[in-house]
Amino acid sequence: MRRRLAAAAVAAALVGVGFVAVRDIRRGYWRTRGAHVERFTLTSRLAHRNLHEVLVIPHGGGRGHPLLVFLHGRGSKAGSNLSQPFFDALHDLGARAPVVFLPDGGDHSYWHDRANGRWGSSVLREAIPAALARSHADRRRVAIGGISMGGFGALDLARLAPSRFCAVGAHSAAIWFNGAETPAGAFDDAADFAEHDLIKLADERRTIYPPTWVDVGRGDPFARADRRIANELRTHGTKVTFQLVGGGHSGWSHRMPRYLRWYASRLEDC
Repeated sequence: MRRRLAAAAVAAALVGVGFVAVRDIRRGYWRTRGAHVERFTLTSRLAHRNLHEVLVIPHGGGRGHPLLVFLHGRGSKAGSNLSQPFFDALHDLGARAPVVFLPDGGDHSYWHDRANGRWGSSVLREAIPAALARSHADRRRVAIGGISMGGFGALDLARLAPSRFCAVGAHSAAIWFNGAETPAGAFDDAADFAEHDLIKLADERRTIYPPTWVDVGRGDPFARADRRIANELRTHGTKVTFQLVGGGHSGWSHRMPRYLRWYASRLEDC
């Protein structure tokens, strides 16, 4: 009888482990390498909705660690950039690993204040403070980056609050030369685009960003615009690393280890 109960307990445990493994593989990874993934809901007064946020706290806890805010792309979820290469790279950073905050930007907010919500203000005034409070990360060492729509958002938020961040990463950033090129839903109207025309604003206002990395695929439709914004920022005094990589508008999961190492180094120097 005892043997049957023990066998049943082992079987149940294995089923449970199998369930977790399947669940995590569907999320893009199968083990977190000691990191803790915390999902929480932020009731945003500025975006006028509940936002489903994700925090990744490295092994040993987040107290005193720097914070990396990483913004997702259009049509994706907050945790869509979690992958096994991400968790492996975070683990390999050891004590240098940042807390990684993955906020919810909706389907196509493009991370800026607009008619349906103050998305950019929410990140700066609600989401980042909430992530810092939950993780006990170092509020003096914060970096921001993102992919595609998130790359645009990272540059736009750093433009608005350059002293808030130690580094900025724009990975295949969704940037356009004019409003006519933008897809439906990216901006409310021509006036909204003009308020967030990153290339023009980089030239006119000459904001000096924190150290910035821009990378984009040679076949990416955003390659010309991304190169242009990198040149504009460099011309006006920002320390910019620009990198062309193979492929098109994809491949970020495999580049995530390089991203995390770069952010960790910039945060260490902050």
